[in-house]
Amino acid sequence: MKQERKSNRLRDYTTMAGPLGISHLLLFSRSSTGNTNLRLALFPRGPTLHFRVEKYSLCKDVRKALRHPKGGGKEYLSPPLLVMNNFISAEGDNASQRAVPRHLETLSTTIFQSLFPPISPQTTPVSSIRRVLLLDRQVPTSSATAEDSDASAYVINLRHYAIMTKPTGLSRGVRRINAAERMLKERVSRKGMPNLGNLEDVADYILDPSAAGAGFTSGSESEMDTDAEVEVTDLQPRKVLSKKQAEAARTREVDGHQRGTGTQKRAVKLVELGPRMTLRMTKVEEGVCGGKIMWHEYLSKSEAELRQMEKVWESRKREKAERKRVQRENMERKRKPRSSGEDAVNGVEEGALGEDHNDDSEDWDSEASQAEGHLGGRPEG
Repeated sequence: MKQERKSNRLRDYTTMAGPLGISHLLLFSRSSTGNTNLRLALFPRGPTLHFRVEKYSLCKDVRKALRHPKGGGKEYLSPPLLVMNNFISAEGDNASQRAVPRHLETLSTTIFQSLFPPISPQTTPVSSIRRVLLLDRQVPTSSATAEDSDASAYVINLRHYAIMTKPTGLSRGVRRINAAERMLKERVSRKGMPNLGNLEDVADYILDPSAAGAGFTSGSESEMDTDAEVEVTDLQPRKVLSKKQAEAARTREVDGHQRGTGTQKRAVKLVELGPRMTLRMTKVEEGVCGGKIMWHEYLSKSEAELRQMEKVWESRKREKAERKRVQRENMERKRKPRSSGEDAVNGVEEGALGEDHNDDSEDWDSEASQAEGHLGGRPEG
């Protein structure tokens, strides 16, 4: 992970984004006037969405406001479920009331959808979805006019929740027993575990009103403060039945005795994790934080000005391509003399080595001939 320094520039992050497999860049900054801005860039070719953060609350502020905060567990090990609302305007909306054109609405929707991997209902296990990210766009009202910029602005509200599920239809005592069993399995702190040491039977704990604060419960006590109730498949491991046992189970079903369906009702509750943000889109541009302006909230140009800007960007592209071509030629020209010089040096060294080898062979030949002469002129004794 790249360590952040005050001397870092945007080019440093874009250079390291490719090797690290980064697909999106979220850049927060503060302007000289005190406004907090967010840039959402799609790497490596853009585009970039510019937002002004109108309101925000940090995660620590959200946790302080909650009575039972949630967080710091296994929620962040899997990507959240992304829920988007009102990102595409209705077909009958007036074009003057739209904050951005239709094609840019589709573009912003695609960028936000690509932030997280897609979830397939057929293959993704339900137990792996532990968080939900809600993006709600404020729809312009029908009474908004073209002069009313606040009413027709492209504003997104961001909320982040943790998904909590618990069995429903159970009394408080039974829920506490289930929680105690989970504590024993996970070997966590036993704080809040019911004390059954003074009771003779667990039924006394469930039915006795004075037993550990539980007892007879009404329907309102057994129901939890939830947002919804759903039926989920029981994920507990089951015993594999033999062929004979499976046939007996099918026979009981035929006789009218139904076997357990393996589903249970669970109460779903959302606990906010934070942060909260209200984002107002101000600009859309091509490239990564630098390119042609595709849309601007406060500036509008005529057709002639747009054509002039197209000419300016085309000239800039040609100049950039020309600079790259010149740099490539300079690099090739610098490599050629170096390679030719290396070849010349290698040739001189090989020639010198060849001459030394020939001199050595001549010396050996002369010495051998002299030795043969001495041996040939030796008198026979």
